[in-house]
Amino acid sequence: MLDTRQLRYFVQIVESGSLSKASRELLIAQPALSQQIAKLEDEVGKPLLHRSSKGVTPTENGLALYHHARFMLRQLDQALSIARSDTGAVQGMVSVGLPATTVSALGLHLVRKIRQRYPSILLNVVEGMSGHISHLMRLGQLDLAVLFSTDMSNELTVEPLLIEELFVLIPKHSKLFAADRDSITIAEAAELPLILPTGSHGLRQRIAAEFENRGLGTNVVAEIDSLSLLMNCVYDDIGATIKPMGAVMHEGARGRDWRCLPISDARFRRRNFLYSLGPERLSTAAAVVAGVVKETAFELVENHEWSGFEDYEVLKTVEATSVMI
Repeated sequence: MLDTRQLRYFVQIVESGSLSKASRELLIAQPALSQQIAKLEDEVGKPLLHRSSKGVTPTENGLALYHHARFMLRQLDQALSIARSDTGAVQGMVSVGLPATTVSALGLHLVRKIRQRYPSILLNVVEGMSGHISHLMRLGQLDLAVLFSTDMSNELTVEPLLIEELFVLIPKHSKLFAADRDSITIAEAAELPLILPTGSHGLRQRIAAEFENRGLGTNVVAEIDSLSLLMNCVYDDIGATIKPMGAVMHEGARGRDWRCLPISDARFRRRNFLYSLGPERLSTAAAVVAGVVKETAFELVENHEWSGFEDYEVLKTVEATSVMI
């Protein structure tokens, strides 16, 4: 039978990339650590690590074990935490993956609500590009994630969350577009110098496809996958960008003034979906957090503090004439 201590050692070695670093993190002598990993490899019957002068990397079998062990150990820790609790409070760690613009729109409100209502839940928010978030979700390293498509594994549960409109964003001081206009056509947007995410990003691909469908090119002057840097460059009037309102909310604390121009002849929208682990793998704490995510999204739509957010009932009345991303 596999020893959970050995699995913890193995996970730490993979994440550290070297036995010496892992031994320091685990506070165990390196020879003793090597001995435990050798026992684990004997138990599995296959080598789990490639060893070299540069460190260690998992073999194919080792990588498979790492992903399953990491999930299993997290679930074990949560179960032990609940069993040791003196109260019936919902508790445990919940990992939520959010793209950068979603963090800006929902992140602070989500963390505040969880902290106020469920102080025994440790919320772990992972911000990243949607491709990275979906990869972590597939590996079982996240309990929940907000993503923009429904093509993930059938083992995951997916629910519609909200819809974001996409705007052409420029600073108020920009000279790129007429100051007296409150909207822009797609042809006019195509003429602007644009700063967009790289070509592998789903948002970029959909924008490019829509422009091409209308026989329009794009004048991309920079490709940037960092939201902060992208918005800094746009504010410096190097170019415009096409993003949801969350990108401007990201800038709120910095005191910057923006123009958010809707595209008048092609309403760009992006669907947001909430993914969660299947019912048999979803912890009580994660289910609670999922409910708070949906509540936070609903409030964002209902309070109308920011434009560009809709629920799926609104979608039914306009879907036939809208561009979905």
